[in-house]
Amino acid sequence: MVLHNRVSAVELRKRLALEAFKRVTISFYQYAKIEDPQAFRDQLYEAFFKLEVFGRIYVAHEGINAQISVPEHHYETFRERLYAVPFLNGIRLNIAVDDDGKSFFVLKIKVREKIVADGITDPAFDMANRGKYVDAQAFNELTEDPETVVVDMRNHYEYEVGHFEGAIEVPSDTFRDQLPMAVDMLKDKKDKNIIMYCTGGIRCEKASAYMLHNGFKNVFHLEGGIIEYTNKAKQQGLPVKFKGKNFVFDERLGERISEDIISQCHQCGAPCDTHTNCLNEGCHLLFIQCEACKQQYDGCCSEACQTVNALPEEEKATLRKGVEKGLMFNKSRGRKKV
Repeated sequence: MVLHNRVSAVELRKRLALEAFKRVTISFYQYAKIEDPQAFRDQLYEAFFKLEVFGRIYVAHEGINAQISVPEHHYETFRERLYAVPFLNGIRLNIAVDDDGKSFFVLKIKVREKIVADGITDPAFDMANRGKYVDAQAFNELTEDPETVVVDMRNHYEYEVGHFEGAIEVPSDTFRDQLPMAVDMLKDKKDKNIIMYCTGGIRCEKASAYMLHNGFKNVFHLEGGIIEYTNKAKQQGLPVKFKGKNFVFDERLGERISEDIISQCHQCGAPCDTHTNCLNEGCHLLFIQCEACKQQYDGCCSEACQTVNALPEEEKATLRKGVEKGLMFNKSRGRKKV
């Protein structure tokens, strides 16, 4: 069989819209030694394709990182196939908190150098020496102590729309930049309890190992990240200390954790936490936009992009020629203004 998608995105979205069954959005990861990532990738693709799994999966020598959507009627079979892999047997599956079943429309499995880009080159770094897990109850108890330091290991645009009460933001656009920044920012707190968290656990687990590698003593990381914390806190009747929306890297762009809206529309400043991508394909900027500004700017981030997006398709294609996507698609704190 062909081990990659050959159908257009337009057609795939149509098929998703016509599905008569429900889907479950799941994320999971595991740090483990994979000898042949390409062969493992191909085996996964064949198995998951047959089960109509959609999503994004990265495979590397250091392990696997996955965000996927599984048809409910295939869920048990999917879990059995996954757990049949020795290093994935019994792995925690993070179930989405706020799920419309439309998180993904295609299956993509890619081989990467690492499952999360970290910039670490020190051969002495060892993921086996990582921080201690804390679950929802332990997290709540530890954070009752004002001396506990809570560190958000997500990007600024994730932190902007939602974070734990009192959490420190490491203001960077990339995880690889955040790691040394976190060490520097917390250098006078090496003997304090430090809890690191992220969306599903993969970044904070590596960050905890990096902090220990750099001489920190009491480092913890939130088991399963924000997703698992929220599910467990609600199941156990615990106070949910996360405020706002949890940014997710799929079609939803966020899942509601609390009713608090802690961010503002980037165009008018009104309370808002809805992320969108500028409809001008030559820009595609990720930004926060309220409904009123969406109507005013036709889903674009600026009047300039609105003007370009209104042009005939041939003219827009001509304007896009030669544009470096990396310069236009910019999530940074220095994002362009209207």
